[in-house]
Amino acid sequence: MSASQELEKAATNYALEAVRLDKQGSKGMAITMYQKAIESLLKLVQLYPEYSLNKVYIQRAIAYQERIKILQGSGVAPVETHEEEKVENVESARRTEGEKSSYEELILAEKPNIKWEQVVGLENAKKAIKEAIVYPVQRPDLFPLGWPRGILLFGPPGCGKTLLAAAVATEIDATFVSVDAASIMSKWLGEAEKNVAKLFNSVRKSAIEGKPAIVFIDELDSLMGKHSNEVGGEIRVRNQFLKEMDGIIDKGKKLHVYVIGATNKPWDLDWAFIRRFQKRILVPLPDHHSRLMMFKLYTADLQLAPDVDLHELARLSEGFSGSDIRDVCQSAHLKLIGEFFESGQAANKQAKPRPLNMSDFRQILEERKPSVSLDMLTLYNRWFEAFRAL
Repeated sequence: MSASQELEKAATNYALEAVRLDKQGSKGMAITMYQKAIESLLKLVQLYPEYSLNKVYIQRAIAYQERIKILQGSGVAPVETHEEEKVENVESARRTEGEKSSYEELILAEKPNIKWEQVVGLENAKKAIKEAIVYPVQRPDLFPLGWPRGILLFGPPGCGKTLLAAAVATEIDATFVSVDAASIMSKWLGEAEKNVAKLFNSVRKSAIEGKPAIVFIDELDSLMGKHSNEVGGEIRVRNQFLKEMDGIIDKGKKLHVYVIGATNKPWDLDWAFIRRFQKRILVPLPDHHSRLMMFKLYTADLQLAPDVDLHELARLSEGFSGSDIRDVCQSAHLKLIGEFFESGQAANKQAKPRPLNMSDFRQILEERKPSVSLDMLTLYNRWFEAFRAL
C-alpha cells in the first residue's frame, strides 16, 4: 500500500469512528477523531499537492471542522443520517467517481490548463498531435481529405500521455471530457450504452456549435481490450463505442471531435479498436535532455547546494520516467524536511532547512529503481514497429 493510500485509509477510519462516537453522544472522543481525520486529510493534500482528489479531501476536512464547531457549541445538532456514506468518499473517492453513471458527471468540472511548454520533451509526439488536431482546427480549409479523429497514445506509465491530451485541449480551447472504463460501465442494465451515446451526442453538439471537443479515455485497454470472459453488458458497451467512433470518423463529416486514448498495454487492445485510431503514437521514456529539463523544472522551487549537478543527475537517472524523476526530487526534499524536523530546529520559526546537496539525490537514486523494466521497453518497441501510425 502506498503512502497516499495509507493516509486515505487512516482518514476514513478516523472519520467513521468519529461518526459512530458522535451518534452515541460521546462528544469529546468524537471531536478527537474528527480532528485526526482532518490532520490525515490535510497531510495528504500537503504531501501530494497535485493529487486529483484533493478537492474531495479538502471538502471533507471542512465538513468535519464544521461538525467540531457544532459539537463544541452549546446546542448539538444530530449527526446526518448519511454521514457514513460521505465518509466513504475519503477512502474510495476514486472508486465512487468510477461508479457514476450519468454522462454529465463524466465532464471535468475544471478545464485543464496545460501549456505545450509544460510538456517536457516528447517532440515527435507533440508534432504528430499538432498535425492531427491543432492544424485542422486552425485551418480546416487546408484538409480536403479530412483529418484523423482517433489518436492512440501508448507507452510506459508516467511519461506524459495525459499531459499531452490536456495540452492539446488547452491549445484549441476544446470541450474536454475525461473517461475511464469504470465511469462508463454501470451496474444498471442498458445504462452504460446510454452513457456512451449521451457522451458522443454531447461532444458532437459542441463541435456543431463551433467548439472543438476531445474525449480522453485513460486506461483504454480496460474498456477496449481483449477479454475471454466478457458478459453481455461489456460487449454491448464496446459495440456502442465502435459505432460512435465510426460515426465521428465518417469521411463525409468535418466535425472537430477527437477521441484520444491512452494505454500502458497496447498489446491488449482489440484489433477492431486499434484500426479506428488512425494515429498511433509512442510516448517514450525521456531522453537525457528531457530528463535534464525535468530536473530543472522540479527543482526550480527548491534550494540547491552549489555541488548539485543536474547534468549528472540526468545521466544517473537513465531509464527513469517523468513521474520517477518527480518522485526522486520530492523524496530528496521530504527526506531533508524530515531531517530538519527531527533535529528540533523546526521549533524555531526563523530556522530554515539546509540546501539539498548532491549526496541527497544520489542516496535516493541508489535506493530506487526505474518503474519501467527493459522487458517492458522491448514490448513497446515491438508493438510500435508493428502498428506505428504517426
